[in-house]
Amino acid sequence: MIDARRLRTLRAVADHRTVTAAAAALYLTPSAVSQQLAALENEVGHQLLVRDGRGVRLTTAGEILVQHSNAVLAQLERAEAELAAYAAGEAGEVTVVSFATGIATVVAPAMAELARTAPGIRMRVRDAEGDESLVMVLDGHADLAVAVEYRGAPSEDDQRLARVPLYAEPFDAVLPRGHRLAGGDRVAVADLAAEPWIGPYPGNPCHDVVVLACEFAGFQPRLAHSSDDFRAVAALAGAGAGVALVPRSALRGVDLPDVVILPVSGVPATRRVFAAVRRGAEDHPLIRPVLTALRATAERVRPGGEI
Repeated sequence: MIDARRLRTLRAVADHRTVTAAAAALYLTPSAVSQQLAALENEVGHQLLVRDGRGVRLTTAGEILVQHSNAVLAQLERAEAELAAYAAGEAGEVTVVSFATGIATVVAPAMAELARTAPGIRMRVRDAEGDESLVMVLDGHADLAVAVEYRGAPSEDDQRLARVPLYAEPFDAVLPRGHRLAGGDRVAVADLAAEPWIGPYPGNPCHDVVVLACEFAGFQPRLAHSSDDFRAVAALAGAGAGVALVPRSALRGVDLPDVVILPVSGVPATRRVFAAVRRGAEDHPLIRPVLTALRATAERVRPGGEI
């Protein structure tokens, strides 16, 4: 194994052309420099220097090794710089877990924002629903969660988590294009009481939002079909299988020729999205810039943070 310190000594001798000058530059004695060079020659099995008048010059083997030394020492400088940045909280990896629409809406744009504002911090993103993501943060398997309020979620005053509100979005009604209410400007949830429903599985936070909206309208939804993929939900609605309530951003930009999407009259069902970290970690120098980027992205989704 070649000692990097000896490579640095060899390069200094190559730069200064004398052992004495190299020793002065390295704050070593000439004897110490000579010992390091002799040890390096033993390591590589080649003579690296020959006398040249009052100084020294590199042999061919020495020139080859100096060329590699430049690359090795430059990489070590980069490693030291990264470690220094890490120690200062300016570099490192943050694992972020989020539901799929949250990734598209705020996490991915925040990643692009972070690349510009804090390039030393890398986000590692994993897809997980809100009820899973908060547990992953609490268990230490993730650093930050983008999650949705749901029945049974840790409360805002939970001492284990620090929460940052990001945005809120209403649920819209998804109806087959030929539905009797499809021609209106909006629809009341109560008018859909007798319909078969399509929605997420129990355990998905959006399932709770839909059920609570129907309960508030005075009925229990008859869930005929289940999927956690809102494009699949819309496709089933387009096939006449039932009606649904879907977060507004979930179907944005998706071609849906067979359904009509209408706002809900009155107070719509809403999902509130927040970022959560283990309490005390919100000021960590790696996590704080990620939270800042998420907040900035959420504000750009719509001023005031509501879609």
